[in-house]
Amino acid sequence: MTSHPYDSIDRASRAAMARLTSGVSPYAAMAAWMDWGLHLSRAPGRQAELAELARDSALRLMMGPLLPDDGGDGLGSAFSPRSDDHRFDHAGWTMPPFKWWMQGYLATERFWDEAAQTIRGMRPGSGPRVGFMARQMLDAISPSNFVPLNPEVLERTRTEKGANLIEGWKTWLEDAAYEAAHTPHPHESDYKPGENIACTPGKVVFRNRLMELIQYAPTTETVCPEPILIVPAWIMKYYILDLSARNSLIKYLVDRGHTVFCISWTNPDESLRDVSLDDYRREGVMGALDVVSDIVPECQIHACGYCLGGTMLSIAAATMARDGDERLATITLLAAQTDFTEAGELLMFVDDSQVAWLEDMMWDQGYLDRDQMSGAFRALRPEDLIWQRAVDRYLLAKDEPDFDILAWNADSTRMPARMHSEYLRSLFLENRLTSGRFAVNGRVIALKDISAPMFVLGTEADHIAPWRSVYKATLFTENDLRFCLTSGGHNGGILTPPGKAGRHFRLGHRTVDRQYMDPDTWLAQHDPQDGSWWEPWGAWLSDHSRAPVAPPGLGSERHPPACDAPGSYVFQQ
Repeated sequence: MTSHPYDSIDRASRAAMARLTSGVSPYAAMAAWMDWGLHLSRAPGRQAELAELARDSALRLMMGPLLPDDGGDGLGSAFSPRSDDHRFDHAGWTMPPFKWWMQGYLATERFWDEAAQTIRGMRPGSGPRVGFMARQMLDAISPSNFVPLNPEVLERTRTEKGANLIEGWKTWLEDAAYEAAHTPHPHESDYKPGENIACTPGKVVFRNRLMELIQYAPTTETVCPEPILIVPAWIMKYYILDLSARNSLIKYLVDRGHTVFCISWTNPDESLRDVSLDDYRREGVMGALDVVSDIVPECQIHACGYCLGGTMLSIAAATMARDGDERLATITLLAAQTDFTEAGELLMFVDDSQVAWLEDMMWDQGYLDRDQMSGAFRALRPEDLIWQRAVDRYLLAKDEPDFDILAWNADSTRMPARMHSEYLRSLFLENRLTSGRFAVNGRVIALKDISAPMFVLGTEADHIAPWRSVYKATLFTENDLRFCLTSGGHNGGILTPPGKAGRHFRLGHRTVDRQYMDPDTWLAQHDPQDGSWWEPWGAWLSDHSRAPVAPPGLGSERHPPACDAPGSYVFQQ
């Protein structure tokens, strides 16, 4: 892209505007609405359909009180909330007039879900983006957000004689002060890294500017010879995989007789603004592999990548296969995408205008701030993560729950400007990895070159890495591959220890001589099994390991232990 003499002035101006919009491009939003509106204006048939939908919805609302109702209040339900929408769970919403307000809101929500459907000729992303923005506006005016319209708030206010509103007002003022000062709100939690989370014993055996490598202490007399290297996403603190003892995947592996190493990424600041995506591959994944090979020599390595860490591991593995590096015994990808054509709701944030907007903001500050990044994820589920949380904090004055995963979720990270820009453009926007256009060291890599067995995991309710997108790893590889689909979402589905109630998974095996099977056919042919996916994965790792041996020491002569786990990078704010 060519630049002109005053380009820096333009970028500074756009960066200032981007700060005001929290990194959301107004041009991308206006373009989507314009595209949708113009195509709808020349589609009289579609206009007639929407008019009929509005008429039918109005008739259903008027007939609602006459419909049979199991609740015995004489009010039928013309519209019902989604199963994952908990804003209207309180019993008061079944009584008039609150039920009428709820029904009217749900009817409007249903209308816009239909109205925003793609019209023939529209750009592919315009319809979903319009639908997303319409839901954002509707979520803001939901009757559950207002004191006079919310029966639960009214009941609490009457019971506490308004003390909840006074306490909520104080909480709002405190939050607003932190927001105005651009400082993170301190998260009060009983869960502290190194104390009761991120506390599996181990040592930091290597450190560079991008990561610390942790080796965990053995708890068994013998271990599998092949160590496990875990590559978490740099978008999160690594200890999502090492929460409290029961929820710790790392502890589970150690207790099963594995030598486990895990990368703990740095929380980058402005000084790392020019770090590239390939730097994360070279200094992160490949640097960690070199250290593991030194500490546990003459052994192949089980590599496991989670989320973006899995995407980076795929790139590293394909590069190693191209270059004849055979150090990987197996590859595990947890909720990690290799193809981004169906990357879920996050694609609504990724087009040329939006990426340029983010690039200008990162050009100014050197990184994507954690609040700017976490805001995008909260926007995917605003009814729960934004508005319901606001109702609980400011109107109901409820104490926030304290779980290990909530403490981790509040401990967010930043991303370097150059790396994040390259990631968005080369993977999300241009999908180079599976289209034969992703080059490492000047030469294109291909996932089909990977010969090491793979275990690929998707989660049923994943809004960040939809399982059908994760499943595409089976389309672009030709090796022995097991695909597992587990219940839960992007994080909750991963944290499924044995014995956790209500969990299930499906597991399939694609051998090298099998043809490709589309995801819907795969789903129909694989029945769910009760239990945790950790157990079949652990068995698979053992099947691809040699006979147990005595555990290796912590560190080596070249890489002596530097400090206790969880290290120092995990505490960076």
